[in-house]
Amino acid sequence: MYLRENSVLQRELLLNLRRKRAFLLLLGYLAVLGAVVYVAWPQEKQIDLMTSAASQPLVNLFFAAQFLLVSLLAPSFAAGAITGEKERQTYEMLLASPLRPAAILLGKWLASLVPLVVLIFASLPIVMLCLPLGGTSFYEVLAAYAALILAIVAFGLVSLACSSYFQRSVAAHVVSYLLILPAALALAAFWQTTSGMFRLVTFATVLPLATLAICVPLFRRTAQRLLHPPDLGAEGREVVDEDRERREAVFLVIHRGQFPDNLFAPAKRDDLLEDGANPVLDKEMRSEVFSQGTLMMRVVIQISMALAIPLMFYSFYYDDPGRAPWYVNYVVLFNLLVGPVFSAGAMTSERERQTLELLLTTALSPWQILWAKLISGWRVSAVLTSFLLWPLLLACVLVPDYWNNLPAMAWYVVIVLLASVVTTTVALAMSVVCRTSMISLAMSYLVLLVLFAVPPAVQYFSEEFLPDSPWTARMPAASITSPFSAALSVPLEIEQSPFRRNATTMTFDTAEYRAWPVYRFFTAFYVVTIPLLVAGMTWFFRRCWRVV
Repeated sequence: MYLRENSVLQRELLLNLRRKRAFLLLLGYLAVLGAVVYVAWPQEKQIDLMTSAASQPLVNLFFAAQFLLVSLLAPSFAAGAITGEKERQTYEMLLASPLRPAAILLGKWLASLVPLVVLIFASLPIVMLCLPLGGTSFYEVLAAYAALILAIVAFGLVSLACSSYFQRSVAAHVVSYLLILPAALALAAFWQTTSGMFRLVTFATVLPLATLAICVPLFRRTAQRLLHPPDLGAEGREVVDEDRERREAVFLVIHRGQFPDNLFAPAKRDDLLEDGANPVLDKEMRSEVFSQGTLMMRVVIQISMALAIPLMFYSFYYDDPGRAPWYVNYVVLFNLLVGPVFSAGAMTSERERQTLELLLTTALSPWQILWAKLISGWRVSAVLTSFLLWPLLLACVLVPDYWNNLPAMAWYVVIVLLASVVTTTVALAMSVVCRTSMISLAMSYLVLLVLFAVPPAVQYFSEEFLPDSPWTARMPAASITSPFSAALSVPLEIEQSPFRRNATTMTFDTAEYRAWPVYRFFTAFYVVTIPLLVAGMTWFFRRCWRVV
């Protein structure tokens, strides 16, 4: 019943492995990793294979890139496994089947892991080509692949547990990424900064025990939730009872009438709309956040604040105030993960709820509808992101090094706010173009990753492996689309002391960024691009949706 006769496992495997996207994903995954190895291959015509260590930086980069790619893909296969049943209204039928809850959970879990395992082992021939260069042992490769397998096992179960707690796949995906991404970045940094026997022993002993400690209690808790589901029949409930949810909420509680909750969740309207008011804006502001409960909102706030506290002390008060851009990049990363959620389903959710035709028959113009959706989504995203900006303002008061850098602090705030506008606008544009909320969210993340993360990654890669290439000197000019590069380029005048490390000695050299004013061109680029994107989105909506 658990493996050979598990109908859930068989069905999910057939769906996941027979789709065209499985083959396209495998092709794209191997193409990216193969291109990384090809470009970073040593340029020397002759290499002494007996004494060479040329493969070590190449293999380290290969596994770090592979680990981050697999970590980003894990929630896409597992976070919608159970919420998809709720959205398709097959959740009750699944629980009423002869399968035990543990068998259902195991089938969903293994089915989400198999495509990722196929991706991992398909990359084995690429890394084997690097071993003859010297510097990396076969046992290190085995330890790296074992770490990849253990990591996706834990990440897959974490995503599956999030899927059991939420009603929508979008919420499950966001919380999964917030939980998984910090651990993935920490493990990738550990792999890059360690080597030899220490790394081998850690991956062979500590990582399996940590995976076991996470997976066993989490599997039992999730299976118990399926055995006694508190949300049974939730697919027939359109709006969550706010009073009941507030009474049962643990830790953080959201109150409409209290500051700062009323910034993104105003109180319910108890009077009529004013003449000329936009009803779509009023509805989105007052009801949409609470339509499926506030669990996702509360979890997002608590996780982000828990991560912000240690990063705040490390960036602003510990050892070197020159690390301020790294905290700003954390805030931008948080907005990148959370911001699209509140706009990626703005129009697709109307189709899914079969209310788009009713919306289009109103007297509102396409601009009024899109403007209301854009403002309401950006307001929630900006308020949540601003919760993480108060350490930046606090540092300007408490840290003397920042008293002479107030313009730089203002630039950091501008970069974060502009990045939040970009994430919301791109997500709304994808919601207008796409037909389902999940595809809209996935496309939003893809476009934002290309704009925000790819330029600094390519610049780091070129500086590390192609320092003499003429393209390397031009890479800062290609980073104007990335707020990460913009934050690193803001000039800081920090007085160095013997008790502080120079910012230029960090692994990722910020001095290379500060040599070119990326932040100015970043601001100018998006000040021009955002109105063009809004105009194009309005034109597409009027041309393709208004006539449907």
